[in-house]
Amino acid sequence: MPSSAVASAREILTRLHDVMAGRNPAQAKLNAVVGIIAEAMDSEVCSIYLLREGVLELFATRGLDQAAVHVTKLALGEGLVGTIADDVEVLNLDEAASHPDFAYKPETGEERYHSFAGVPIIRRERAVGVLAVQHSEQRKYQDVEIEALQTVAMVLSELIANAGLIDTAAGASGREKSTAAIRLPGQKLVEGMGSGYAVFHQPRIVVEHTVAEDTDAERHRVYAAFDKMREQIDRMTREAEFGVGGEHEEVLQTYKMFAYDEGWARRINEAIDSGLTAEAAIERVQQRTRQRMRQIDDPLLADRMHDLEDLSNRLLRIVSGQMGTAAQLGLRQDTILIARNLGPAELLEYDKRRLKGVVLEEGSLTAHVTIVARAMGVPVLGRVRDVRRQIAEGDLLLLDSVAGNVFVRPSGGMEEAFEAKLALRQKRKAAFAALRDVPPVTKDGHRITLMVNAGLRDDVAALDTTGADGIGLFRTEFQFLVSATLPQRERQQRLYKEVMDAAGDRPVIFRTVDIGGDKALPYLNKADADEENPAMGWRALRLALDRDGLMKVQARALIEAASGRTLNVMFPMVSEAWEFAEAKALFEAQRQWLGARGRRLPTGIRYGAMLEVPALAEQLDLLLPDLDFLSVGTNDLTQFLFAADRANPRLAERYDWLSPSILRFLSRVVGPCREAGVDLGVCGEMGGRPVEAMALIGLGINRLSITPAAIGPIKAMVRSLDHDAVRAFVTELIARPPRDMRAALSNWAASQGVDMA
Repeated sequence: MPSSAVASAREILTRLHDVMAGRNPAQAKLNAVVGIIAEAMDSEVCSIYLLREGVLELFATRGLDQAAVHVTKLALGEGLVGTIADDVEVLNLDEAASHPDFAYKPETGEERYHSFAGVPIIRRERAVGVLAVQHSEQRKYQDVEIEALQTVAMVLSELIANAGLIDTAAGASGREKSTAAIRLPGQKLVEGMGSGYAVFHQPRIVVEHTVAEDTDAERHRVYAAFDKMREQIDRMTREAEFGVGGEHEEVLQTYKMFAYDEGWARRINEAIDSGLTAEAAIERVQQRTRQRMRQIDDPLLADRMHDLEDLSNRLLRIVSGQMGTAAQLGLRQDTILIARNLGPAELLEYDKRRLKGVVLEEGSLTAHVTIVARAMGVPVLGRVRDVRRQIAEGDLLLLDSVAGNVFVRPSGGMEEAFEAKLALRQKRKAAFAALRDVPPVTKDGHRITLMVNAGLRDDVAALDTTGADGIGLFRTEFQFLVSATLPQRERQQRLYKEVMDAAGDRPVIFRTVDIGGDKALPYLNKADADEENPAMGWRALRLALDRDGLMKVQARALIEAASGRTLNVMFPMVSEAWEFAEAKALFEAQRQWLGARGRRLPTGIRYGAMLEVPALAEQLDLLLPDLDFLSVGTNDLTQFLFAADRANPRLAERYDWLSPSILRFLSRVVGPCREAGVDLGVCGEMGGRPVEAMALIGLGINRLSITPAAIGPIKAMVRSLDHDAVRAFVTELIARPPRDMRAALSNWAASQGVDMA
């Protein structure tokens, strides 16, 4: 079908508007609608399925056997129609019968039709039906046709809602308020504990009128709403207070960039041109964004789509005149904020004195709102399912993101246990704080170096609060991940200098950018960035050596920032000795280039490598002579050793860091490093857990770089440990591994009085 046949999504809407305005019964209206769509799209079949009593029922059709109306029914997930409703996704097939979910319904007489396209009819963010077209020829429907179907489906949602045809039995709105105490699990995004009453970030706005009476008037409403929204964003970014600068400032600038994105505004105007009201146009583009989000595997790009979702919600509230978010109404008591997701600017609107935590249905560790919440000191729990169904406004919540839980309507016993844990946590924090100026020395006099991992300017403050020996891993890619464009050399240099200035005489080990693969940057425009195994793909040092211009800029920024002092630089994901040599040569060439131009240089450069790829262990004899230090990245090393994706929840608990395979591998690295005089450390989560850290010390590893929160517990463990005794025990243990290595280490620690709290 030529695209000109859908030229007129606007004409279709006009005809639908006339049908909807008529006095005919709902069934007659639906019968007219399928005829209008079939004719406008030159389609042999058009059918509408609606969700009734939990199943999808054929309500109207043009082209299928009329005897099937109200007879053909499909469960959610059954057949093509059930799949569309269950996944809230579009299907566009040139041969319907070849799809694995195809279910033949003989009463419909659809066997003579081959091509199939279907879109969900969405109401309040859930599918309440399906609009489908079919044709006897084998062909894919064009994008413009799918767009038209989705626009019509939006208008249909209004028609069937007004006619009372939507099945509300499965909706959250129809539930009775539960009074039972429940525990909801989630993902720790920002660590902390807090209690307060549930407040939903915003009421759900339902678009009641979809077809525009006056297109020009709708366009002017959108223009005015954009102006008001941008003014709000400008004001919030100016007034945001964190006490000190940080990468969250760049996050807000990126967010502001989305607010001024002309492409987004253009798509909304195009939807208005098709005949939609301003509210319906914004929601139409928002639905398209949500569908794209569900298709995005890259967490960085998904987070940026969340920012656009946040702005869409803001724009929709402005244009509809429904501005009453919880932030604008004000928090009256200690609050745990509930939202599907949040944008960074929306979080900033809340009173930090009352905001005790945030619970999100979505969210991720790399999301912009997570970075801002960490800077605000607000605990966040993400990936909590069905929060609108499980939590009611005003419910008392106990948020423990440390354990990854939120307790809803807690019992008296739950409250007592929570208060006891909170008191113990505060007491332990006070005890750890008292150890700040005490060195991590074992009972028999062995000094262990405890450093922190960092990636933001604000993280450097942890050196003073914890008494850490320095920064053992500064992840330079954070600056790249929160930036809308490739950070310029001057901006990189400024960050690195500020970090070293704040660290003073304590060392900072800068890891060169570990981007690519699962941390893809859209502005690199890499054609083959879509990889089946991103963790083992075109990333880290591989990418940097291939794109040496990026690495040269970073090298100059680091060298100039470290003028007059020692620069510690470390290359990630080194697989072979030649890769390290090539990266080191690149840095040395940049040092010579800057020196020839009279720039002040570092007093020295110490070069290190990350041991994450097991193959590198087989080339230590080639690598160690050119190396100043080696750091084991236990997170990636574990997944590579076990061929187990660490992001796969099914495998998350399957392979233990205290496996004999891990400990034996590390023990074979310790000896050659000691003989070569190369400093060996660990900079992964393994070193931040007391039992695991004790095992690493038992292997002979005396430098650990861990999260700031882990410094206190690890320091307490070290000071209660006999170094020589644990060395002897671990040596014996890995020679004859027990069935449960963790239990053996824990039992030994208990018998020796080692502090494992």
